[in-house]
Amino acid sequence: MLTVVLPDGSQKKFDSPVTCYDVAADIGTGLAKSAIAAEVDGRPADLRYQLPESGEVNLRILTKRDPEALGILRHSTAHVMAQAVMRLFDGVQLAFGPTTATGFYYDISAPQPIKEEDFPKIEAEMKKIVKENQKFERLEQPRDEALQLCSELDQKFKVEHIKTGLGEESHVSFYRQGEFIDLCRGVHIPSTGHIGKAFKLLSIAGAYWKGDANREQLQRLYGTVFFDKQELQDHLHRLEEARKRDHRVLGKQHELFHIDSTVGSGLILWLPKGATVRGLLEEFLRTELRNRGYEAVYTPHVGRVELYETSGHFPYYKESQFAPLCEHDAGGLVEYWMDQLKEGNLDREGEAKLLDAARLMGFDAEIDADSPAEERLAALNTWAHQHERYLLKPMNCPHHIMIYKSKPRSYRDLPVRLAEFGTVYRYEQSGELSGMTRVRGFTQDDAHIFCTEDQVADEVRGCIEFTLKVLKSLGMENYRARLGFRDPDSTKYVGSPEQWDRAEKAIEQVAREMNLPGCVPEAGEAAFYGPKIDFVVTDCIGREWQLGTVQLDYNLPSEQRFALEYTGADNTQHRPVMIHRAPLGSMERFIGVLIEHFAGAFPLWLAPEQVRVLTVSDKSEEYGRQVEKQLTAAGLRASGDYRGAKLGAKIREAQLELVPYMFVVGEKDRDNGTVTVRDRIDGDLGAMTVEDALAKLQEEITSRQVRQVAEQTVGAEISDKGVGNEY
Repeated sequence: MLTVVLPDGSQKKFDSPVTCYDVAADIGTGLAKSAIAAEVDGRPADLRYQLPESGEVNLRILTKRDPEALGILRHSTAHVMAQAVMRLFDGVQLAFGPTTATGFYYDISAPQPIKEEDFPKIEAEMKKIVKENQKFERLEQPRDEALQLCSELDQKFKVEHIKTGLGEESHVSFYRQGEFIDLCRGVHIPSTGHIGKAFKLLSIAGAYWKGDANREQLQRLYGTVFFDKQELQDHLHRLEEARKRDHRVLGKQHELFHIDSTVGSGLILWLPKGATVRGLLEEFLRTELRNRGYEAVYTPHVGRVELYETSGHFPYYKESQFAPLCEHDAGGLVEYWMDQLKEGNLDREGEAKLLDAARLMGFDAEIDADSPAEERLAALNTWAHQHERYLLKPMNCPHHIMIYKSKPRSYRDLPVRLAEFGTVYRYEQSGELSGMTRVRGFTQDDAHIFCTEDQVADEVRGCIEFTLKVLKSLGMENYRARLGFRDPDSTKYVGSPEQWDRAEKAIEQVAREMNLPGCVPEAGEAAFYGPKIDFVVTDCIGREWQLGTVQLDYNLPSEQRFALEYTGADNTQHRPVMIHRAPLGSMERFIGVLIEHFAGAFPLWLAPEQVRVLTVSDKSEEYGRQVEKQLTAAGLRASGDYRGAKLGAKIREAQLELVPYMFVVGEKDRDNGTVTVRDRIDGDLGAMTVEDALAKLQEEITSRQVRQVAEQTVGAEISDKGVGNEY
């Protein structure tokens, strides 16, 4: 007898084998018709999944109303897209085809490259497959049989992935619909007919096999799908709005920033106007920092590898860091040697070649080729530590920790608040770089607080208040707070469970006391050293961006890491707690988001050019220049257009360049000591004295008014938990 426990606590008993679908049908025909997948004991499953014949299981039937459903639909549609491509193009090799937060993609290789002009015929073939209502069937096979099947299908990428990426799996699963079969973890909808008509192919881009620029070049075909046509239309509208606001286009058009391959991919050159916006934000933050008791510090752009080994950033983040800078010629080779040993990729002959090459470069350690790999690795590591190795700084926190450690600290000194606009470097894959929002060098508005445990709640509260003030000043008041907690089943986190429990409890309590929207703990979203609160902002067209963050850390100060101390009131040594916080996160990413949020039309206090003086004719040029001097003397960023062009053309140009205010001056204004004020938003405001016009602008600047942000016309993205369906 099998007992099935449903989400409402009710139970159903079965004395013969049943599938998830059978249970749905037993509950009601309406549920059976709308069901697309299931969740068995908390794990996703196909509707055809056979439940155990006895015992007890918790079962949840998923319909399109459930947040997980959209990801399942999208992954199934990715398979249908791949099937359509294989019907239309010969020699197609399939790589990976997962879902994303807004749709899906499939990486493919085809002798005849696919072009956007091919999208209509691919979509037409997809519609045929949907109409055929082919069943999605799950097949599980031992690795050897799976290898043979992929070889027979002539799918070389799948063969390689089974041999390497799935090397520890005894069995793997495939999914078949019609003639199409693909290696896949699942789950899927019952049949292609459940997809409906609300899908669209969006774009095509380049990619590399497994993200490695040294491997095969692939094509990444993007698409999206929804359960409802209106949801699709809303999404396409958002995409169109996003294209209009693309910070890469606006940044070039309004001369805010530049990226040059001669300098390097993902490295931002701030042009004067963009530098003005950044400088104003930094000035605003510095004033707030001083008022809140922070002390400014500066740290170098590099640090010794050992510093990051102590913190755990190296080798934890090694894949996203630039290679170490080694003082010894053989240093880079030894780093590679150690990596290969750790991964078990070296045979005796290969290691001998590395040793010979290292000897030619002056490597002088004794390595016994017959000793165990662990001993050889230890010898290499000892040699590496005897020669200075540096990293381009991937994080600011280890440097701030060493500033804290630079002198003895007393409980009377705490909290110590250290702040820096610190530039860090991450080696993002070239295919993942995107304008200012995904870069290789970026500056964090970083600060670290060292405090007693009794001070944690007040300090976290202060960090949250700081972040909210910054967001409000920029018109970003549509946000939610995401609580990032550890995943107890993951090994990536450092520190004891007791430390984690204390930290998570403290951070959640403050967030709830402040009534922050959201506040739902998400397992697996924590930093490796501690839980955090991320501020996820929804911009004016409904997109979500993770910006500010507050992170609580009991681990880096611990004995196993940096052994931080302060002398307590009892005259004994105590361990401080560390808080990491950044209201904006990355200046590059934040300003990239800000450009798109405002569509380049910054509020007056942030605008690179705040006022432009426009002359009606050359007779008023002298007066116009006098007004411009008054504006600049008052601290405004002003310029003048004294060309002989028509006034209408000058106004149009200033509007297109998104200048907030125009002061039009003619002979009458000259005689009366006035200017005719024109507002970018409200148009002609009429004549004012220069003093009154100045006062109006200065009030708007001082209060940091955000007078216009385009209204959000559609909802934010539907939650998508379906990522992770690829092997």
